[in-house]
Amino acid sequence: MLKKLAIIFVAVFGVLLAVPTFWPGAAPYFPKWIKPVPLGLDLKGGAQLLLEVDTSAMFKDKSNQLYDEVRSALIDRNKGVIRYSDLRNSDGVISFSVRESDDVSRAKGRLRGMLGNTVDIESSGDVIKLSYSDKQKEEMVQDALARSIEIVRRRIDALGTKEPSIQSQGGKYILVQLPGVDNPEHIKELIGQTAKMTFHLVNENVSPEQLAAGRAPSGTDFLPYMEMPWQTVPVYSRVEVSGESLKDSQADFDQNNMPVVTTVFDAAGARKFAKLTTEHVNERFAIVLDGKVLSAPNIREPIPGGRGQISGGFTLQGAKDLAVLLRSGALPAPLTVIEERTVGAGLGADTIASGTLGAAVGLLFIVLYMLMIYGAFGIIADVVLLVNLMMIVGMSALFGATMTLPGIAGIVLTLGMAVDANILPFERIRDEIRAGTPTLRAVDLGFHRSNKAVLDGELTNLICALILFQFGAGPIRGFAVTLSIGVMTTLFTCILLSKVLIDWYMGGKNKKIGYANRKVFM
Repeated sequence: MLKKLAIIFVAVFGVLLAVPTFWPGAAPYFPKWIKPVPLGLDLKGGAQLLLEVDTSAMFKDKSNQLYDEVRSALIDRNKGVIRYSDLRNSDGVISFSVRESDDVSRAKGRLRGMLGNTVDIESSGDVIKLSYSDKQKEEMVQDALARSIEIVRRRIDALGTKEPSIQSQGGKYILVQLPGVDNPEHIKELIGQTAKMTFHLVNENVSPEQLAAGRAPSGTDFLPYMEMPWQTVPVYSRVEVSGESLKDSQADFDQNNMPVVTTVFDAAGARKFAKLTTEHVNERFAIVLDGKVLSAPNIREPIPGGRGQISGGFTLQGAKDLAVLLRSGALPAPLTVIEERTVGAGLGADTIASGTLGAAVGLLFIVLYMLMIYGAFGIIADVVLLVNLMMIVGMSALFGATMTLPGIAGIVLTLGMAVDANILPFERIRDEIRAGTPTLRAVDLGFHRSNKAVLDGELTNLICALILFQFGAGPIRGFAVTLSIGVMTTLFTCILLSKVLIDWYMGGKNKKIGYANRKVFM
């Protein structure tokens, strides 16, 4: 008896999960964690962006880092300086000449020990060449893609966009779907910024003539102001503090009630920032974002504690956007929008109406068929089918799955397979009755002997759904999710719930439910 009550409880719970979806007006009467199932882009309308990860820019940055690492390894005084000349970076290949031929093997060994198998090292005479291995390049691309997806997700979540879908596609692309967003321009601008922040000292020794002529001394870069690109600031190329050390950033107001961005560094960044501001009081340092100077304030006094403030004539929205960018982190590679598509809310509503109508018509025919063929047992099968439908929707809402048009197709397909899961035990019951088995015993045997076939069939469907989810993308995944949930609810309703309802209908008696020569259960 407890087992039957537990089955009924699970069924009722699953149905209640779906109530806010079918009747949104009832949502306030349910706990907050019971929500309507979110609708996808094709049902709700919104924007879709296809972003490309610019791997060429990423490899250029990586090769510059490799150049610096090679130079540091060669002039390492602790291990002994290796004299070299003509160190250069040409299309990602680092090359240099060793002045003393006896140092060639020593240089190769030192570089291999420092860089490991991430690089390919070749030598010809006294010339050594290094470049990242193909395996390392592939790992860089995959890492950049994964990090870019996470950063894009954090930026979009910070904007309050509901139920975004962000996933990789084609190895170096990111598909972003934003249901309910009808103007993606602001989001495009926000997620497309690399947001690489660095802190540099300003080179005060550069003359106005050099600045006007654009002749930057060695180790100095002329960078434009973000708000005034016609003005440039001479900054040392060396990065004093990296934006990677930022732990938090928020939009705020200064003493003059002007919007600013407050920053908080982690422990390592706080030490570097304190050292920078202590050793260079009354000097200027530049705050650089994506190669443009946000501001270049004067260091009035040491700033311990790792807390800073960025001002630059921001609007409140601009301060909020910059805080989001810094808080979410810098993209490992630039992102380019290569495709943009907008689905109107009206088209989404039409899709919902068409999908709902198709599902309702299919469900109606199934209900009528079961009623005509199996009579009273058919009514029980129809009740189980409706419970199954409610549970699929309810479990989708509980797990946070987004409902799409392919998802509706998956539900309709699941209901069709659920009918088969009911027909198998009913036919076994009929065979047992034809063989002269008492009705109650025939019901038990019918379910017992058909369960293996039902289980095998549904598990096969589940395996297919999992494969579609693993290797598919976009609409295919939406179909796979609802199909997977439908398999689990079908096994529960058709194997357990159906048997409980039939037992209650029988009432422990050998009711006359059919004849061996008839096709209808009465």
